[in-house]
Amino acid sequence: MSEHLERIASFTVDHTKLLPGLYLSRVDGDAVTFDLRFKRPNTGDLLSNSELHSVEHLIATLLRNSPEKDAVIYFGPMGCQTGFYFLFNGRLLSNREAIALLKRVFAAAGVFQGEMPGKSAVECGNYVNLDVETGRKACQWYAELIADWSEEKLRYE
Repeated sequence: MSEHLERIASFTVDHTKLLPGLYLSRVDGDAVTFDLRFKRPNTGDLLSNSELHSVEHLIATLLRNSPEKDAVIYFGPMGCQTGFYFLFNGRLLSNREAIALLKRVFAAAGVFQGEMPGKSAVECGNYVNLDVETGRKACQWYAELIADWSEEKLRYE
């Protein structure tokens, strides 16, 4: 079986040149995957566990409380710690609408006031590394990065 494994699509992207941004990763039927890239190429600086986890809690909560929540399939971190994947139902949300939604929730997370969503032993298996200020700063940075993003910019270079 391992002799003829297909190379998965994300491995065809040159990660040494990939800049932070928002990209269309793949379309599988109605499921659309956006790549929300945070890490700069060749810097070696990954998102810290606290940044990754805190952004995940803030954005996943805001997405699942948005008017478009029925289109949201998944939001979570990449295993390589360089960003996040956002999966949504392309029948319920266009790419343009998904970009607008991400702009809106990242901007809201960048000014989020209150307790970190899901920050308890009952709600999260690793709640101790959640920090609302850490998440807010990372979300504010990303909101500014994608503020002028459009469908035309979704393509990997």
